[in-house]
Amino acid sequence: IFGQLPLVLPEQLAAGGITRPARLLLIMALAPLTGFEKKTVVNIASLAVSNDENVTLTAYALGSCLGVAIYDPVTKAGGLLHAMLPDSTIDPGKALSHPAMFVDTGVGALFRAAYELRAEKHRVIITIAGGAEILDTTGCFNVGTRNAQALEKLFQSHGLRVHAQQIGGVANRTLYLNIGNGEVRVKLSGQTTETILCKSSTTT
Repeated sequence: IFGQLPLVLPEQLAAGGITRPARLLLIMALAPLTGFEKKTVVNIASLAVSNDENVTLTAYALGSCLGVAIYDPVTKAGGLLHAMLPDSTIDPGKALSHPAMFVDTGVGALFRAAYELRAEKHRVIITIAGGAEILDTTGCFNVGTRNAQALEKLFQSHGLRVHAQQIGGVANRTLYLNIGNGEVRVKLSGQTTETILCKSSTTT
């Protein structure tokens, strides 16, 4: 599911030459303007990719959900997934129409969308956040833990490495991916400051 796709040109996208899954936001900037930030919200069970250097992709209220940010520092293309559940086998129909809802189908969809913007698998920097146990401190359902485990298993099977992460706990998080410089920041619920998790090719 992570294999490099043939290059899809912008004119092919405009002409309907490729079918993208529902709830995929593709933001392209052939001649990006500079000097102002455009914050794009990635809602639950959705994903977005962009190569617009003014865009910051943002996933709010990551509780048990997982936010997966990927970024290619060479092409300055990246994407953000806001996955809700670990395993698509519970609802194959929903997985087909909304692959970003599940970790196992959403991650592949995220990578394939980023390939459309000339990102390459071997260059991609991966940062993750979320996987908390919100309203489940007894561990009855363990959705956050199961999401994190599903992601780890998926990445291992495809030889991918997470460069930075902040997962677990009992607090909501907001995750930001700055497309212009690849910086990934996270903010815990109740806090006023943000923590830098990743600066393009470095981690903190």
